[in-house]
Amino acid sequence: MKAHPIRLLRITGLFDGLSLLVLLGIAMPLKYIWGMDKAVTIVGSLHGGIFSLYGLAILYSSLRIRWNLLWPAAAVLAAFVPFGNFVLDWQLKKAQAKYAVKPFNYALLVYSIVFFSFFDLFAQLPVMSTFAASIGASSFIVGFVIGLYSLSNTFGNILSGIMTDKIGPFKILMAGLVLSSGALLLYHFVEQPAWLIVVRIIHGFVAGLIVPAAFTFSANTTVQNEQGKKVAFTGTFVGLAAIIGPAFSGIMASKTSVPFVFTCVAMLGLALAVLSAIFLGKYKIAKKEKEEPAAKGPFLNIAVIKAYGGAFFLMFSQGVIAYLLPLHVQSLGYDSRLSGTLMSAFGIIAVLIFALPTNRIFDRAAPSITMALGIGLMGLSQLLIGQADTTLALYSVLGLYGVGFAFLFPSINTMLIRATPAQLRGKAYGYFYAFFSLGVVAGSSLLGWLPFDESEGFLFTGAVLLSFAAFVMVSRRKEHAAANKD
Repeated sequence: MKAHPIRLLRITGLFDGLSLLVLLGIAMPLKYIWGMDKAVTIVGSLHGGIFSLYGLAILYSSLRIRWNLLWPAAAVLAAFVPFGNFVLDWQLKKAQAKYAVKPFNYALLVYSIVFFSFFDLFAQLPVMSTFAASIGASSFIVGFVIGLYSLSNTFGNILSGIMTDKIGPFKILMAGLVLSSGALLLYHFVEQPAWLIVVRIIHGFVAGLIVPAAFTFSANTTVQNEQGKKVAFTGTFVGLAAIIGPAFSGIMASKTSVPFVFTCVAMLGLALAVLSAIFLGKYKIAKKEKEEPAAKGPFLNIAVIKAYGGAFFLMFSQGVIAYLLPLHVQSLGYDSRLSGTLMSAFGIIAVLIFALPTNRIFDRAAPSITMALGIGLMGLSQLLIGQADTTLALYSVLGLYGVGFAFLFPSINTMLIRATPAQLRGKAYGYFYAFFSLGVVAGSSLLGWLPFDESEGFLFTGAVLLSFAAFVMVSRRKEHAAANKD
């Protein structure tokens, strides 16, 4: 018989209350009266661990129980009041028979896995170059190890897609979470550039297993008329990772160390692996009465090609922004911190469009239209960034860029889902995210090779993006013309 969420909350709450009393009533007097300093250290550590379990129980009960939010608030408050947990337990015992248990939200766990995968990626951005330099890497090796992650990630994406179709997304998700967490811990043993190169190859490859499997799992459990909205909501977690990841790693690395930052990320991955083993392993994807419509013909049809092109150019544009924006801001005489806040600004705009009712547009409008609009706005923004020379202008242009990003990301995902049958969706997503990874490498490296200054680089990128937007619209018109003839 499964334990009731409130029962778990009561048990952990009683242990938390008991450990608090031991800390205050026994450990504190031992330290301050009899001089036994270790008493507080030992009991305090135990209490901290129990409190963490209690916090997880509060979160779990909030997700599974249909009750007022005052209950979890009271549970948090009781943790800081002596005998508070014992008084609350008396009320929770009555509530256990009163409140129904909600079905577990599997989608929330998949969203959390997507968040972890991108959080892992974005947390590396502010610290990897300095970490590589700190162990004696040359400027060439610093750039090489950053790009090497994306390159090895590409092969992980492709393998994940192929294996997901063969053995299902759950096993690949579990392998990706466990192996990625293990790879993050390897940074503790890196003391020279050669070892960093090896760890980056391993980390990039195993991290590439996660995202195709997670998106395949999500796509195969989504009804046909809600695909765009659900993909947009998934984009919210990608956007949050882009906002939180760099800030978290930058602050934590300055207080501790880069390996410790990666250890924290690894702990999140292991926690998600445990939750996935408990809940996703038992989840059965319901078979649909009617197969969802998919494009007829070969696997690589025009819709799939457009989705892959959209993925490549989205991350190509991101690579250009990451490479040129800090240089452009610096050339204008602004503090380097402005680059970070500008990137956060576009991320916040994108998250708002993903999360608010505006996400309904992705189920109502054809994905090719929103795709062309999104990449067109991103291209226009690239043209304008090079001309912007004030803080207000830069924020306005990056806000416009965020709108374009928010339209493009769900559109290419929805287009891919509708163009591929469920039995090939893992393979489709594997190649899809391989193009993501290649786009990052191409965006930053190509602009570094071409003889452009910052303004010319932005103009070149804008022209490329607008050309692809025009291709999407022209191909849509041809498809409509062919359909009308039939």
